[in-house]
Amino acid sequence: MALPRPPSITIAALLMIVFGFAEIITGFTHNFFGLHTAEGAVATYLGAAIGAFYAAAGLVILTMKRPAAMLALLLLALVIAGRLSMVATGLYPLNTPRQTAAMIAGTAIAAGFAIFIALQRSAFR
Repeated sequence: MALPRPPSITIAALLMIVFGFAEIITGFTHNFFGLHTAEGAVATYLGAAIGAFYAAAGLVILTMKRPAAMLALLLLALVIAGRLSMVATGLYPLNTPRQTAAMIAGTAIAAGFAIFIALQRSAFR
């Protein structure tokens, strides 16, 4: 018999999916509530890939399987690495305090989801 999914995991998964789709949209539009990414194919595809990884991490934890949780942790690590690489290459400019705060907050949220999943590992079977 499968254990019921804790509401906290459902909420985290849904937020990751929403945030992932927001990253995908930002990848293609290069604008999200006044925050900008660089124009160009590399920024588009990298931003969209980061969003897809983020949403996929949310989807896989809904299965409540331990291997899926490990995959979600890997995907979130790729999200964090991708965001940092976009900063390092100038694809996500940190030219204003607002841009910098958004990058720090967004990356911290992704890291927070990874920590949350790791701490909830006993809920996954």
